[in-house]
Amino acid sequence: MQKRGVLLTIFALLFVLLAISDFSKPFSHDPGIGFVCLGVRQTGSANAILGTLFGIGLLIFAYGIWTMRGYALPVAYIFTAWVCVNTILFRLKNPTAPQPSIVFTIFATLIGIGVPVATAIILSRRQAELT
Repeated sequence: MQKRGVLLTIFALLFVLLAISDFSKPFSHDPGIGFVCLGVRQTGSANAILGTLFGIGLLIFAYGIWTMRGYALPVAYIFTAWVCVNTILFRLKNPTAPQPSIVFTIFATLIGIGVPVATAIILSRRQAELT
């Protein structure tokens, strides 16, 4: 098995952290915290179910990166598309939501979209090494 390298190791760990975040959303008492699906912040049972399902999916994705599995590559592309669509739909469906500072918006966008894109690019370049 090939070594995954520093960047893929960091990205796999970041996806584990994101999974933990998704798992924890149903336990928040803050109405502004909830799993966002297709631009809509979920509450109640939908929040618990979707947060848990996506958390499990992210753990499986992180494992695929960690172990350099072939399924990680298409999941990286799907997750990248999901993040882009979800981000755009959230802004369209919630135009009156409080807008964070431009610095925070740029940083969050670079991380939120940049990490999945970079993961997809690196895995694509190393496709022959995936098992």
